[in-house]
This record gives sequence, structure tokens and C-alpha cells, in this order.
Amino acid sequence: MRRVTTLILLAASASALRAAGTVRVVTKDPTGLAVPDAVAYVVALDAPVPVQPPAEPVAITQHDQMFDPYVTPVVVGTSVVFPNRDNVQHHVYSVSPAKKFEIPLYKGESTAAIVFDHPGPVTLGCNIHDWMVAYVFVLSTPYFAKTGADGAADITGLPPGRYRLEVWHPRLAGKVGRELTIAESGDTTQVVSVTLRPDRRIRRAPDGGSSDYK
Repeated sequence: MRRVTTLILLAASASALRAAGTVRVVTKDPTGLAVPDAVAYVVALDAPVPVQPPAEPVAITQHDQMFDPYVTPVVVGTSVVFPNRDNVQHHVYSVSPAKKFEIPLYKGESTAAIVFDHPGPVTLGCNIHDWMVAYVFVLSTPYFAKTGADGAADITGLPPGRYRLEVWHPRLAGKVGRELTIAESGDTTQVVSVTLRPDRRIRRAPDGGSSDYK
């Protein structure tokens, strides 16, 4: 009887794996160029899907007086640490509605782990270095991925059902979205055209100062 139960469980697990679908999202601008650092995510429309934050904190590193990564997608409840690998101090902060916080000047490992407990975009900055800007995008769905240099991202493990696909980028005015249906073992590619606002970040000049980058 135990062997039969085990076989049934194994068959059910294999069936679940076969049923998982993948959405490949390809982001391009109106000229056809790839758009990296976009967060693509899907929200289940038939029933809510709970999220489970990772047990270990996610790290956003500071080195060469920049944040790395530039964009970090996380689920609600994720803890984030900000190790400083530079030989100068940094003062990390955010005034975004989704998460307001401040870590005073420090070097090395940050003792503060910030919990991102509300969905939405969070802009990171450094009070000392104006050009240091990065983003945390907090999600209430476990199904998401960030586009790479080729503008592509794979959202995997999707059970069959109806979903809302949305794409977010720091320079996108709002969000871009559409509804889609995942069939059993169904894979789909969604090409999403996004129009980005000009990049107004301040960048350091070659002499170590700063200049406006447009």
C-alpha cells in the first residue's frame, strides 16, 4: 500500500511539473531596441497566489560609488541589506511611499536589514553622492523576472489559468499590461513595446566630479 501511495504522489508531482507554463517576455522600445532592467510579472486572476519572502536577505551592493543591481525585484516581506564595498562612507535612504527608510553614514557591512513590506516602486539614493540611484520593485506575486541585456525575461512555473501580465521600468510612465491565458504545459512569448522617458540620472564626470547625463 505504501508503494502504491508513493507512486501516486510521484505521478502527481510529475503531472504538476508538466502543467507548469512559461511566459517569455521580450521588451523593446518603439525603434526595436531591447529594453533591459524591466520587471515583468504576472498576477493570477482566478485565485490569489500567496508569496513567501526568502529566508535570507537580498543584497544590493555599493561599489565604485554606485548601487548594484540598478533594479531589484522582490516580493512583499523581503529583507534587503546594503553592503558598502567602497572606501568612502554612504548614507542610504528612500522617501518613496512604498518604503521610507534611512541608514546613516557607514562603511563595510550594514547592520540594518530593511524589510520591504508594501508593494510598489522604491527609489534608493545616497545623501552624499547624488548620482547613486537604484530601484527596488516590491511585488505581491511570486511570478516575476527581470529583463537582461537582450530585453528578455522568462517567468516560469505558471499553473494553467488566467493572468494579468504587467511590465514596469524606472523610466516608464506607469505600467504596461495585458491579459493572457496559460494552458496546461503552455509556453508563450509576449513582445511588449515600451516607451521610456529620457534618462536624467546624474553621472560622475571623468575627473571624479559629476555632470548631468541626458
